[in-house]
Amino acid sequence: MPEGVEIEIYRRQAEPVVGRRIAAIDAPDDWFLKGGLTAEEVADAALGATVTAARRRGKLLVLDLSSGHRLGLRFGMTGRLIVDDEAAIEYLEYSSQRNDTAWDRFCLTFDDDNRLVIRDPRRLGGVELDPEEERLGADVFTITPTQLADRVFVGSVAIKARLLDQGRIAGVGNLIADETLWRAGIDPARPGDSLDRNERRRLHRHLRAVVSEFLDNGGSHTGRLQEARVRGGRCPRDGVELDRRTIGGRTTYSCPKHQR
Repeated sequence: MPEGVEIEIYRRQAEPVVGRRIAAIDAPDDWFLKGGLTAEEVADAALGATVTAARRRGKLLVLDLSSGHRLGLRFGMTGRLIVDDEAAIEYLEYSSQRNDTAWDRFCLTFDDDNRLVIRDPRRLGGVELDPEEERLGADVFTITPTQLADRVFVGSVAIKARLLDQGRIAGVGNLIADETLWRAGIDPARPGDSLDRNERRRLHRHLRAVVSEFLDNGGSHTGRLQEARVRGGRCPRDGVELDRRTIGGRTTYSCPKHQR
């Protein structure tokens, strides 16, 4: 977290900055500027420019600028967006519940004196200039059955690892993946190419439903599986103890009874 759902919430929150001119930039944390980027380079590209669009691709929030450059904003697991001193998401799962301005890693101040701030206690997000958007896969909100088949239902890699690969599907995080597979009744460790036609259709249907429902409910932590995603947690559907494994480098919860 944040996952694609949270970044879509941030995108909507950022829409009011479109049309504003950037009057000042504060980038106090060199670590937060990625790819060798410096604060001076950000200033050269963005200072005095107008924001012409706020877009999202997966977990990446992009601000298009009148200078021809793009600012790519990433939020890691603990980054929140603050616009005009308001946060669309007050807290994130697995992050500190404090709200400390010492964690402000990047700030744009506009000519109306309002601001856009990334507040990130663990510094896991970052800012890029002209990010390589083409490296990202099909977006989770719009992916088609054919795109899913071409990107996920291939090879012997675990299906969950395929879902988490941002080069294949942009925007799926750990909570979205576990909830989708749990609802679809598919074991997250199964090879991507092992799913039959009905299972593929079911997974696509549940993936689209999960992100839509999470967005309506305010975040990726609102799934039916979420409260049980703890050691010793039990499946909300079957009542059996959930399996807890590491798949695709992430802690994974699944039901040994109905996920096959």
